[in-house]
Amino acid sequence: MIAAFDIFVQILTFGVVFAGVLLLQRSLLAFLAVRRRLGGAAPETSMAAASVMKRGDVTNRALQWVQSATSLSDAKESSKLRRDLALAGFDHPAAPVWYVITRFSLAIGLPILLILATSLSGKPIGGLGAIVFPLVLCGVGLLAPRKFVDQRADARRTQMAQEFPDALDLMVVCVEAGLGLESAFVRVGQEVGESHPRIAEEFGRLADELSAGRGRADALRAMAERVDVPSVKSFVALLIQTDALGVSIAQSLRTYSTEMREHRFLKAEEKAMRIPVLMTVPLVACLMPVIIVALLLPPAIDVVRTLTPALSRQTPVVHP
Repeated sequence: MIAAFDIFVQILTFGVVFAGVLLLQRSLLAFLAVRRRLGGAAPETSMAAASVMKRGDVTNRALQWVQSATSLSDAKESSKLRRDLALAGFDHPAAPVWYVITRFSLAIGLPILLILATSLSGKPIGGLGAIVFPLVLCGVGLLAPRKFVDQRADARRTQMAQEFPDALDLMVVCVEAGLGLESAFVRVGQEVGESHPRIAEEFGRLADELSAGRGRADALRAMAERVDVPSVKSFVALLIQTDALGVSIAQSLRTYSTEMREHRFLKAEEKAMRIPVLMTVPLVACLMPVIIVALLLPPAIDVVRTLTPALSRQTPVVHP
């Protein structure tokens, strides 16, 4: 009976604290929304809404209720979250709603699992730990999805930056062989589909948007925004300027491909030159103590063997 009462008190305490935090968060978001409206800030255009190939709204009624009851009701917050998820590879219209559901499920579920696990094991948490540990798990549940999305976005950007130079070389070959720019995107996407799936997906999506009638400059800018890789942004700026000035696309791509190849070589050389510096720390930490002990231990042993007998002798006291 006492154990059940303790579980009830812990769950009730956690529910009250969580409800207070949720109300405080919603009040703060409402206050910030009012400040943004007074400041005249215009909501940003979401990345998913900019696509001509997909719908940007949620059709499920339950997901629509979650969207309207949380911070996703704010257009600016929803646009920022949608863009972050798209950079991580989650570009479905319902991805922000599922992200919010996952955060709140982990924030509520992890403390409840802790309370149930400790109670069923016969060692319930008491004292201050009954409040601190659930709150810590609640914070972990709220922060872990954000950390996962950031790490996935960074890994996706890194891998796409590594894949892009190879796709660019193949595009140079296609354009110099006589293919148009749109056909070159389609061909390169087909050829690198197995080795470089991410860049192939972006090229395929770009080709679909161009086939649907979207302007070349707008489609290229949308791809650069989705990828968020400096080399791809420079490539998009080059194509837009080349198209506007009427310069040969093949020659521009050839020059840019050469520069990208030199940039990769210099970056690899930079990483190779950093290896001796990075090896200094483990060498000093692991080898220096051994060298010092090997050099100083024999003299220290000789000193101890010589001075210990001398110090142990008692000097005779002479009485007058």
